[in-house]
Amino acid sequence: MKILLIIPAYNEEANILNTYNTIMEYNKKNKTNYDAIVINDGSIDNTKEILKKNKIPHINLINNLGIGGAVQTGYKYAFENDYDVAVQYDGDGQHDVRYVKDLVANLEKGYDMVIGSRFIEEKSDFKSTKMRRVGINIISFFIKLFTGKKIYDTTSGFRACNRNLIEKFSISYPTEYPEPISTVEALKMNYKVSEVAVEMNERQAGKSSIHSWKNIYYMINVILSILVVGTRRYK
Repeated sequence: MKILLIIPAYNEEANILNTYNTIMEYNKKNKTNYDAIVINDGSIDNTKEILKKNKIPHINLINNLGIGGAVQTGYKYAFENDYDVAVQYDGDGQHDVRYVKDLVANLEKGYDMVIGSRFIEEKSDFKSTKMRRVGINIISFFIKLFTGKKIYDTTSGFRACNRNLIEKFSISYPTEYPEPISTVEALKMNYKVSEVAVEMNERQAGKSSIHSWKNIYYMINVILSILVVGTRRYK
């Protein structure tokens, strides 16, 4: 089975080398063969130079496309290079490579997408701020309202997709609020989605793309997007 870790990165000079090296060290210790591709999303810091100097496989985007565009680039790469599984994996050190095997194991049970969740078991001490957890619960309510499926960690960017969804996402992937919206789209098109418990870490350095002052704005716009996607007809 060919497994690719898609690592979107924007201004991750402080994190990206350690993130990549951790994956490669895990491969050596556990005799796994996870490939990784960093999608450098128009970084304006030294991310590009670090990737080049350390010969880390990467794609440089000329302009900043945002997380959705960067991740879709990774799915295009995965599809064109015949990967069986694509795993979205943050470049900031939050995701733990040990849990990739659990995501993949659930795909092998017949699921199309498996989301790494902080909330279905008490594995992870890091669960984000209280305000953001409130927003996640509200988003979860609306996802269930329109799809019938309860998703607990709606904003988790740690997720694995099989070949069917790799192809779908290589063609079309949400540019705005991609994690919850792509989940809704997958469920509305009758793809099978599940969650597995994972442990996550706090960002090692740099800033998140979602700042505290944007949380309410983010939540309102996600809900509006879910309303649009949730009422759309799919073939």
